Amino acid sequence: MKYDFDFSAPLAYWPDLLAGAWTTLALSLSSTFFGFLLGVFCALASTGRSLWLARVATVYIEVIRNTPLLVQVFIVYFGLSSLGLQVGAFTAATVALVVNVGAYTSEIVRAGVESIPKAQLEAAETLGLSRWQTLRHVVLPPAIERVFPALTSQYVLLMLASSICSQISAEELTAVANRVQSDTFRSVETYVLVAGAYLLMSLVMRAVFWLVAMVAFPRLRRLGTPL
Repeated sequence: MKYDFDFSAPLAYWPDLLAGAWTTLALSLSSTFFGFLLGVFCALASTGRSLWLARVATVYIEVIRNTPLLVQVFIVYFGLSSLGLQVGAFTAATVALVVNVGAYTSEIVRAGVESIPKAQLEAAETLGLSRWQTLRHVVLPPAIERVFPALTSQYVLLMLASSICSQISAEELTAVANRVQSDTFRSVETYVLVAGAYLLMSLVMRAVFWLVAMVAFPRLRRLGTPL
């Protein structure tokens, strides 16, 4: 059986596909930013002195990491509606992705925090630094530097996983592609184009994180370490 490829039909929808790709990037970057903040907070809570904070963080991390992302998206989207909070699909998708990636970020950052030698912490205590000053100047910078490549991979995976949000009609790239292929009946061509778009966005995100690393971590800049 011979199949004749024809990309002209899906390419005619390029403005819609471009808008979907932009929505995917916006969704991914906003989720990355807030998920990073949530993950750092949970990592500090799980390694801190407060037992109840550590337990809350542990429960959150275990629940999120052991349940499917799609189920989490459904719970947020339909759960908020059930509580009378009418939010758009984009907002619900962002909240679900933040909650999801925050748990994974927490474990990655926790590994970095626990890799800091105790001698450095003892030296900070000897210098009379407060706990906040120790975290800010002694613990977090080297910890995040060590795990930054892992964080980069996690956030690229987040961008790829955001395609799940098409199930709640968030107008990201996969949702647009589903509509295009149903209009054109060119499923293979449409999804080949979308696969190429995701590949390009992955490379762009890695380039952005590489630039962030070069600016934020002077040692990596001197070494020219790739992510």
